[in-house]
Amino acid sequence: MSGHSKWSTIKRKKGAVDAARGKVFTKIAREIQVATREGGGDADANPRLRAALMAAKAANMPKDNQERAIKKGLGATEGADFAAALYEGRGPSGVAFVIEVLTDNKNRTVAELRHKFVKAGGELGSDGSATWMFDHTAVFVIDRGRVGEDALMEATMEAGGDDVVADDDSWVVSCPASAFGAVADALAGFEPESAELRWVVKPENATSLTGEAAVAVAKLWAGLDDLDDVQTCYCSATLPDSVLEEHGP
Repeated sequence: MSGHSKWSTIKRKKGAVDAARGKVFTKIAREIQVATREGGGDADANPRLRAALMAAKAANMPKDNQERAIKKGLGATEGADFAAALYEGRGPSGVAFVIEVLTDNKNRTVAELRHKFVKAGGELGSDGSATWMFDHTAVFVIDRGRVGEDALMEATMEAGGDDVVADDDSWVVSCPASAFGAVADALAGFEPESAELRWVVKPENATSLTGEAAVAVAKLWAGLDDLDDVQTCYCSATLPDSVLEEHGP
């Protein structure tokens, strides 16, 4: 019985890991599809697609999946027609949320988001109700062994970047979202490990929560992130690592 029990546990854990991986692949595939439709299938000329393919590589997404998503974006194969949208809301303790989605049915997406917020005691907001608290920022991560700080700083600043920060074995380069393409091109020779657009809460608007307040926010965050249409969800609160590990996304 113990052997059977152990194998059942292994199967459950493997199933959970496989399900999580499948969900990540689905989100990345949608991003590749939309990026291709909006900017074409040439990653060298399409920074958004280039970033999506970097994310695919980091997640060990099979090449076949990536190529299939590109073909869908180009209209070469049939598939749902996804569109990007941005939603904003307020959760417990007045915490602000910014949610990026890719959806083929906005009415369904809005209904699902509103249900999550109302259930948590918050509300889905109007355009601009939360984004003013954040900066839309592009972030690139580069292996420190590929380039020195002076050369990287020069390339970054000339292209319109803001900052270069050392983080363990990596350089983290940031710039306004509007400069994403120019900075991506300037850093291409250094082969960034990742490149993405983020909504980063402004320091003066950040809230630090603990206890039950932190748990309530973390549960809403996890619930929003779990929705199929949600690509990324950002929160204005800083939560304890222990709370995020147990309740967060």
